[in-house]
Amino acid sequence: MAGRLVAGLARTGFTVERADNGADGYAMGLDETYAAAILDLGLPQMQGLDVLKRWRASDRKLPVLILSARGTWAEKVDGLNAGADDYITKPFHVPEVAARLKALIRRASGIASPVLTHGGISLDTTSNRVCQNGESIELTARELKMLTYFMHRIGRIVSQAELVDHLYALEDSRESNTIEVYISRLRRKLGADVITTVRGLGYRMD
Repeated sequence: MAGRLVAGLARTGFTVERADNGADGYAMGLDETYAAAILDLGLPQMQGLDVLKRWRASDRKLPVLILSARGTWAEKVDGLNAGADDYITKPFHVPEVAARLKALIRRASGIASPVLTHGGISLDTTSNRVCQNGESIELTARELKMLTYFMHRIGRIVSQAELVDHLYALEDSRESNTIEVYISRLRRKLGADVITTVRGLGYRMD
């Protein structure tokens, strides 16, 4: 089931990393930068509710979607009171999980609409369609991921390491110089001043 979910979310544009037990999941959520987490409750080594409580006790603010077979109202209340942002019961449909994740990520960035807009650029997170001043712009999957990440963080400095974590799963080959390549491509397609280099710190879209 986890494999099906990973594959389905990857097809919708997410970079997904998977932990097979609660202890590993807790460590990954504590040490890595993620846009959101999907958390099962019945996990080996550390129960999902304990993972969530420890994340929140450590002031980890990443949005958490519980996905569990435990579907009574009392169990949902326990999960939400422990710090979950949403709760889906099994069986599930991958498109619904993807839509809810996107909504959680938008809300965490203070954005309500599924269409992100900035400086003449619009990005529809439901269709992945990008337009600039009304003209459609074709982006590759990784260019789209990078642009989406920046548009959720307008005005914030984003480091190269953060972009690498967002674009590549742990098992992927990670090369920081590819970030400069994708930045260059976005500038070529959307304008040279769309992303600013902040020397020694990273990049910013403002």
